[in-house]
Amino acid sequence: PMQAPSLYKTIKYLISRPHPILQRYRLNMSNSSKPAPGTADQMIEAGWYTELSPMWPGQGLTLKIKEILHRAKSDFQDVCVFESESMGTVLLLDGVIQCTDKDEFSYQEMIAHVPMCSLERPAKKVLVVGGGDGGVLRELARYPHVEEIHMAEIDKMVPEVSKRFFPEMAVGFSDPRVTLHICDGIKYVEDSPADLYDLIVVDSSDPVGPAEVLFEKPFFEALHRAVRPGGIVCTQAESLWLHLDIIKALATMCKEVFRGGSVSYATTTIPTYPSGQIGMLVCAKAQVGQSEGEDGKVEGGAPLDPRTPRQPEPGPLPALGVGELKYYSHEVHSAAFVLPLFAKRALADCLTFQ
Repeated sequence: PMQAPSLYKTIKYLISRPHPILQRYRLNMSNSSKPAPGTADQMIEAGWYTELSPMWPGQGLTLKIKEILHRAKSDFQDVCVFESESMGTVLLLDGVIQCTDKDEFSYQEMIAHVPMCSLERPAKKVLVVGGGDGGVLRELARYPHVEEIHMAEIDKMVPEVSKRFFPEMAVGFSDPRVTLHICDGIKYVEDSPADLYDLIVVDSSDPVGPAEVLFEKPFFEALHRAVRPGGIVCTQAESLWLHLDIIKALATMCKEVFRGGSVSYATTTIPTYPSGQIGMLVCAKAQVGQSEGEDGKVEGGAPLDPRTPRQPEPGPLPALGVGELKYYSHEVHSAAFVLPLFAKRALADCLTFQ
């Protein structure tokens, strides 16, 4: 279980060395006069919920509420579940939409299957940091060659709420290969043996609140250490339309950490996330013998190119009642790395492949 002093010490250390992009959003939040996301003042207004945040200033997605199903405050954040008229059941953390019944599969499938199918050899040990709703676990469970799936989730209320209100997502928790650790994800990764995991998926919220530290360099250095040579770290990486500066800063930092490997950005569409698009950074660790020379070129072989799927598309999992894929395919996999020109130009210096 998580030791609180360790979490507080980590947060205090990282906040004292904030990334300039994250510092700007911190100031925006502290200067905001609007009601805090997820509070009663924002939650209910004529039966509609509007998602507001300094992360997407001047706009907000609005959903019509049929019924509030659950509201509580955990040790870390406000947790709310409501039934919407158009998107089914909705999960909010600190007022930010995490998933809905109607479109969750587009995010869960892509952040799991893009890195899994990019690997040169099938993954046996996988770690999920965050992702307490269980959707990524459900997708990883489709792979019969996986032997162990570990999850490090800081907030025990999120899995509990998901099992109650999102059983089709939380079914992943029932897989016997899954071990749930309610703990500080950073500490868990730091304490993991080196080169242990074939894949680490960081299914985080936006870089504010308890998830903020999951976007800082010390955490990515720990991730790089914990994943095996040739393995992949895949992390939620925000929207091209709203957060291009955050993506650029994050990719630049990852390129420093994953020297000799590769850093790529893939996209998926999802109606209830801000701008309707979200991406993921796919960071491949250098293989044994690979290194980056002074000229920036990789020696000892080419780094892994995640644009090419190498593993078969996963199928259904009848034992858990998991059906066919709804979004991911090898065709979608390759297309996800094709960026619009404005993003391609902005990220040209910090991505390995274009």
